[in-house]
Amino acid sequence: MTEPPRLNFAHLPTPVEEMPRLSAALGGPRLLVKRDDQTGLAFGGNKTRKLEFLVAEAQEQGAGMLVSAGAVQSNHCRQTAAAAARFGFECALVLTGSPPERPSANILLDRLFGAQIVFVEDRADRERVLRETFERAAGDGKQPYLVPYGGSSPTGALAYAFAVQELMAQNVRPDWIVFGTSSGGTHAGLVLGQRIFGYPGKILGVSIDESEAWLKAHVPALASEASEKLGERINFAPEDVQATDEYCRAGYGVFGEGEKEAIRLFAQAEGLLLDPVYTGRAAAGMIALIRKGFFSRGETVLFWHTGGTPALFADRYAGSVA
Repeated sequence: MTEPPRLNFAHLPTPVEEMPRLSAALGGPRLLVKRDDQTGLAFGGNKTRKLEFLVAEAQEQGAGMLVSAGAVQSNHCRQTAAAAARFGFECALVLTGSPPERPSANILLDRLFGAQIVFVEDRADRERVLRETFERAAGDGKQPYLVPYGGSSPTGALAYAFAVQELMAQNVRPDWIVFGTSSGGTHAGLVLGQRIFGYPGKILGVSIDESEAWLKAHVPALASEASEKLGERINFAPEDVQATDEYCRAGYGVFGEGEKEAIRLFAQAEGLLLDPVYTGRAAAGMIALIRKGFFSRGETVLFWHTGGTPALFADRYAGSVA
């Protein structure tokens, strides 16, 4: 297997913990949690794993600036800004939304890390503005490196292939891995890692915003491209990907009763914090599936906590949680 360039700054391996009180409260299967909210960089999260590979690639290319995009409270952009500060890059972020009167949560951290922020009102215009921002930086001689949305490129996806190897080295073999999926990089990496490291269980992505059809088309293509960076290409098909879009129909970032209940249950049963957009929605989906009997009582289900905790403190969410 080819060893891709990687920087080692995440706090790894992240712990795997039992959630006995949550399992008892739900009357369901044995529940575990993989704590990627503890990866260390800027309050942690799954993007820190991806940035180990992406920043290494940027360094190899001689880049002087990291450029990326996301929502106004993007966890990905917060971690990208922190990585840029840590490794001496400038950073430019294109964020969908309006400049807040009082910066809070992730956008407060973006500014603290020194990122240059460009706001765009309409998500449909974000790609254009991102391209213009990148081209302007290139014209100014900053040698920008484009960190893809969510870190979801073949390079970024490698992180979660190796995360599967890490999990198996912890002697954990859950029947199911459940997590939140959106731009597809984490999902593709887990699917690739399952194949190359022989994880015997099932991997279920709870969609945050994309359709199941889109995920079943995009994730296998991304996993196949990522495999080429490790050696011979492995071709993945839609049937290699399990996903549900049943719990994202309210729309991206809509903080509904399912998310609120999941956040409270995790907090009050296990002292664990979820975020309103990603892990809150993924956990809400897992809880609903447990109640439907989707998992058998004798199975072990691992919830892969992908981070995002700072978003709890965003003004638009904070008053709705407690």
